[in-house]
Amino acid sequence: MMRARRTGLLAALTAAVTLAAGACGVAGDGRGSVAGKDSLVVGVYTDHPGLGLRRADGGYEGFDIDVAREVAGRLGVRGSALTFKRVTAATREGQLREGAVDLVVASYSITQERKTRVSFAGPYYVAHQDILVRRSDADKVRSVRDLAGRRLCKVEGSVSFPRVRDEKGVDVVPQSASGYAQCLSLLSSGDLDAVSTDDLILAGLAAQAAKSRAGGPPLRIVNAPISDEPYGIGLAPGDLDGCEAVNKAITEMYQDGTMARLLKTWFGPVGLNVTTTVPQFEGCD
Repeated sequence: MMRARRTGLLAALTAAVTLAAGACGVAGDGRGSVAGKDSLVVGVYTDHPGLGLRRADGGYEGFDIDVAREVAGRLGVRGSALTFKRVTAATREGQLREGAVDLVVASYSITQERKTRVSFAGPYYVAHQDILVRRSDADKVRSVRDLAGRRLCKVEGSVSFPRVRDEKGVDVVPQSASGYAQCLSLLSSGDLDAVSTDDLILAGLAAQAAKSRAGGPPLRIVNAPISDEPYGIGLAPGDLDGCEAVNKAITEMYQDGTMARLLKTWFGPVGLNVTTTVPQFEGCD
């Protein structure tokens, strides 16, 4: 009887802890919610001009970097308590799940498949997949169909290339690259015919090319949107409190004009039309 009583008490305590964790929105692997942390490590790109770039002096700049700083600040984390860590399209999910980073702000498109593995707040912006080509080829590439038979950049972990080849059924020739900075280099050197990914990334690449490759081939965005790309902020699986807190921060950024200012700062100079109204959130689940 005593053993049965102890077993019952242990089961009750276990259930209580489980319920408490669920009620507090704690990440499924036992990590505390980002909503209550005194410091944060944010996974960002370091080679995406205009979005996430690490400068020669070691500092970070770009739209995603500024969004990360704003969100962290509204969660109460500022200054040296906020650190950035490099991620790539292939590693950002693993680093998030393993706890190497607390958040990911790296043009991380929300998809149903990804939502089965990590949690998302937002989106904080809805971009559109488009195409970047050399200006000399602009008359030849007016839509995604015109990419047939052409060399298209393929970045591991990105959904952009599969969307063109698999979803749109366009018979492109894959040219692998480690990231979009390498795509830009290959496109400018003539070893690649096109880059297709989110328009914010393409705008950053075009601006970078104009600044750093004087005399090189000018580039042009085709302005033929292929899809919507809702950029979410990645969180550990099950962090519902963190998701809600980040969504509140994003909403405030749109309401007080912060997001409009950041979009104008980073994408206004290249003439990209941006949206300054709050996107429809996916919901925290």
